[in-house]
Amino acid sequence: MFEFITNFLEHSGYLGVFALMALENIFPPIPSEMIMPFAGFVVARGELNLVGVLLAGTAGSVAGALPWYYAARIYGCERLKRLAARHGRWLTVGADDIDTALAAFRKHGRKAVLFGRLIPAVRTLISVPAGLGNMSLGQFLLYSGIGSLAWTGLLTAAGFLLESKYQQVSKYVDPVSKVVLGVLLAWYLYRVITYRAPARADSRKKEHEPG
Repeated sequence: MFEFITNFLEHSGYLGVFALMALENIFPPIPSEMIMPFAGFVVARGELNLVGVLLAGTAGSVAGALPWYYAARIYGCERLKRLAARHGRWLTVGADDIDTALAAFRKHGRKAVLFGRLIPAVRTLISVPAGLGNMSLGQFLLYSGIGSLAWTGLLTAAGFLLESKYQQVSKYVDPVSKVVLGVLLAWYLYRVITYRAPARADSRKKEHEPG
C-alpha cells in the first residue's frame, strides 16, 4: 500500500493528488490521512513541489465537496430526507441524521464549514447542511477552502518531516494503512447490517389512534 500510493503520486503528479482528494470527499476509497502524508514524502524526495501539492490537494478536496453541496441545494431538505429514508441502509444516513446536521449548521453557520473540514468523517457530510441551509457558493468555497488548506497542509507537513526516516516509517505505515482500510470497510458493513429504518409517521399515527 505504501509503495503503491507513493509510486502512483510520483507518476501521476499533481493531477493524481487532486483526483485522490476529490474522490476521498465524494466517497472515501482512501482517507486523506493517508493521501497527503504520502504526498509529503514525495515532496521531500524532490519529485513534486510543496506549493503545487498543497494547491492540488486543497482544490481536489473542495471539488469533491461540491457534488454533495449542489445535491443538497437542488434536492432540498424534504426530498433528500425521502432519499435517505429509501436508501438509508446503503447510505448509512437516515432522515434524522440530516435534521441533526442541518440544526448544527444553523447554529454554528460558517464556523461549522470551516472547522468541519478539519474533522475526519465530518469533512464530507458538512457539505450537505451547507447546501440545505442555502449557504452562498462564494462563502462555501471560501470557508471550505481555508479549512481544506489547513488540513492538507498539516498532513503534508507530517509526511515531509518524516521523510528522513522513510525506510523506518514505511515498515509501520504499510500495515497500519491496511488496518485503516479494513476498519473503514468493517465500519461501513456494520452500519449497513445494523441500520434500522425509522418508523413511518403514518404508522406511528395509527398506533396512537383509538381502536
